[in-house]
Amino acid sequence: MRSKIVAGNWKMNKTLNESKELANELKTVVSGLTLENTRVIVAPTFVNLTGVSETVEGSVIEVAAQNMHQAESGAYTGEISGEMLKGIGLNSVILGHSERRAYFGEDDALLASKVDAALKNNLEVIFCFGEELEDRKSGNHFNVVGSQVKNGLFHLEASAWKNIVLAYEPVWAIGTGETASAEQAQEMHAFIRSIVEKQYDSGIADSVSILYGGSVKPANAEEIFSKPDVDGGLIGGAALKSEDFGAIIKAI
Repeated sequence: MRSKIVAGNWKMNKTLNESKELANELKTVVSGLTLENTRVIVAPTFVNLTGVSETVEGSVIEVAAQNMHQAESGAYTGEISGEMLKGIGLNSVILGHSERRAYFGEDDALLASKVDAALKNNLEVIFCFGEELEDRKSGNHFNVVGSQVKNGLFHLEASAWKNIVLAYEPVWAIGTGETASAEQAQEMHAFIRSIVEKQYDSGIADSVSILYGGSVKPANAEEIFSKPDVDGGLIGGAALKSEDFGAIIKAI
């Protein structure tokens, strides 16, 4: 049975004290829940990773990084390597988020190299991808998403997929208040699972968790999560409020 996952991407928000406060609030929220086959992950900014990790120690909450560099080390001012993330006790990293693709020019080839670097350091990869509004309107959304998944991940050996989590994020539904309908999310997730099965096999396709990442809120989480190929969410804005994030966790 594949894992259900609710992951909160805090992006460039929260000071250290604010991050610790939010983490403590989330600890209280999850302490009263029965989370069978469900993982809860938070991704603070780099400078707050250690503080949040220490705060949630002993709870079921996991901590992930929002990004990493593809090189092992070197003259890359301001960057963070996979080895550094492992060195502070992390086991997961988000790669390919739409904001990294749009604002920092990260393309499929670069992301493939980042995936390789992460896996080399025994980091689980939460791999993001998704189409823009014009792709959806033109009916090209399956081609765009398929290419991003294939170019970023299909060079991997089958054995590597135990450390891959997929996150579909329709770019037009991030931070806009727009949300893909539960049916649209299911349609795309089923498509993604089908291309993984075609490239590898049904075992890998059925075991990989596919998260939805497009303006999930307490009001729509239960409907979205009820779909058979939606295994949870990569949450943005709603992850910054413990009450909202807690409600989303409960919805799964």
